[in-house]
Amino acid sequence: MAEILVNLDLMLAKRKMTLTELSERVGVTVANLSILKTGKAKAVRFSTLAAICRELDCQPGDLLEYARDDNKGEGV
Repeated sequence: MAEILVNLDLMLAKRKMTLTELSERVGVTVANLSILKTGKAKAVRFSTLAAICRELDCQPGDLLEYARDDNKGEGV
């Protein structure tokens, strides 16, 4: 199955910022950012995504990546 990958940990490392610091800056709990970071989130609000992009000085595409499923039709 294709999926959306979240590269929040990569962007945090590039910006030398901790998850706790980002949490304080965007007003989202560390627990919720952790769920997003690990790819376990089912959705993200555009306002949250915008706040994260603002604080990390990046674009949504820097955080989110589409991973195509190359095994299309196998094992169905």
